[in-house]
Amino acid sequence: MSKCTIGLMGLAVMGQNLVLNMEDHGFRVAVFNRTTSKIDDFMNSPEVAGKNRQIVPCYSLKELVENLERPRKVMLMIQSKDPVPAPEVALYPKNAAVDAVIEELLTLLEPGDIIIDGGNTHYKDTERRTKYVESKGLLYIGTGVSGGEEGARKGPSMMPGGSPEAWPAVKEIFQAISAKVGANHDIPCADWVGARGAGHYVKMVHNGIEYGDMQLICEAYWLLKHILGLTNDELYDVFAEWNKGELDSYLIEITRDIFSVKDEKTGNGLVDMILDTAGAKGTGKWMSQLALDLGVPSTLVTEAVYARSLSALKDSRVEASKILPGPKEIPAFTGDKKAFIEAVRKALYASKICSYAQGYVQMRHAAQAEGWELNYGQIALLWRGGCIIRAVFLQRIKDAFDKNPNLDNLLLDEYFRQQVTDAQEAWREVVTAAITHGIPAPGITGALAYYDGFRSANLPANLLQAQRDYFGAHTYRRTDDPAGEVCHTEWIQLRKKPE
Repeated sequence: MSKCTIGLMGLAVMGQNLVLNMEDHGFRVAVFNRTTSKIDDFMNSPEVAGKNRQIVPCYSLKELVENLERPRKVMLMIQSKDPVPAPEVALYPKNAAVDAVIEELLTLLEPGDIIIDGGNTHYKDTERRTKYVESKGLLYIGTGVSGGEEGARKGPSMMPGGSPEAWPAVKEIFQAISAKVGANHDIPCADWVGARGAGHYVKMVHNGIEYGDMQLICEAYWLLKHILGLTNDELYDVFAEWNKGELDSYLIEITRDIFSVKDEKTGNGLVDMILDTAGAKGTGKWMSQLALDLGVPSTLVTEAVYARSLSALKDSRVEASKILPGPKEIPAFTGDKKAFIEAVRKALYASKICSYAQGYVQMRHAAQAEGWELNYGQIALLWRGGCIIRAVFLQRIKDAFDKNPNLDNLLLDEYFRQQVTDAQEAWREVVTAAITHGIPAPGITGALAYYDGFRSANLPANLLQAQRDYFGAHTYRRTDDPAGEVCHTEWIQLRKKPE
């Protein structure tokens, strides 16, 4: 029997769907799972049993490795743990599932073989694992895989990074199984991102942007529901119309669909029967934390993470709703409904532009800090299909970086600058309406604050620096000599004495 092209460990839903996708594209796949009953369940499933699929069940890592052609390629689909806080102190903690499997594989594989981590892994873990595996003579890939169950089965977006020498060995597989875009559906949403942890970093930013997109859409929905009183049927029509234009995207599409589903038990819209407490898996938090480390203002993902955190405080919010007042008088809406819906659409689109602008700024700063060479236009293309944030809008980002590979901020590109300029009046109207009606819209409001801050040549940080110098002698620079010596003032001696 011929050897398998690739092996995959981890037969949860994502792993199973990736295996089926690979086999559909002509690749012979060896599979393994620690819980061996999952192997049998998979092999006996309707998708596999009796279909003569080129899938080989293995009941140990040793057997998996023995069934692979050289160079051996083993893909891990294992739920990752939190990153190690100080990898220089504990390089490979044995309680980490991925690390433990890597250690076992290192005893079975040979120089030139490839280990692939397809989980949602913190990029710092991928950085250290790449260096460690390479030190043993093997190659390593940490790849972001986006698109959920459907994407894994029909074509995900894949963002691989790690050992550059490993890419030629997996390129055919990744690009075959990935989503395809372009006029002829022949451009794969899978390409090499960069060295070491670059792929997982880009996937993390993708997820952070996803957090922001979802939060902005939820705010738009809440404004239309509570200011205009739109029904679910009317909301369906609004989102269906939005999905035909600049906002054409997977998230707008599924939001439209959600408004059409009825609850079988009550007959109400199912969305209205869902408890308003949101979950999270942590990648948005990672992006926000790393933005703080880099000193870049990724405010949209941070607002989205905090919005989910606030939603989880359901009992406290219910209690607060009984005693904390909102606006004394909320005026009934008497304006043009269609005009306000259009204003919300523009505010949503402008805020979305700011969110992506922030994500790209963070990637650029991370690349500088880590020594990665990222192709920002290509990254946008990787997100055009297969992933959760897939949208027509991403082609505009590709075009912007094609025109200027060194673009500092998407807001400076001609197209995006014109879009936010055209949306500005409507954007401010929507933010004002949200505040007037006491409706929380931290994403849309925060995006406008970011825009206003970014377009301001001067900010009140001069006073902030004066305060820091006053109480902590932190020094400051002068406007008439910004590149000169730092200054310190004895503020207490020079201050006006209070009478």
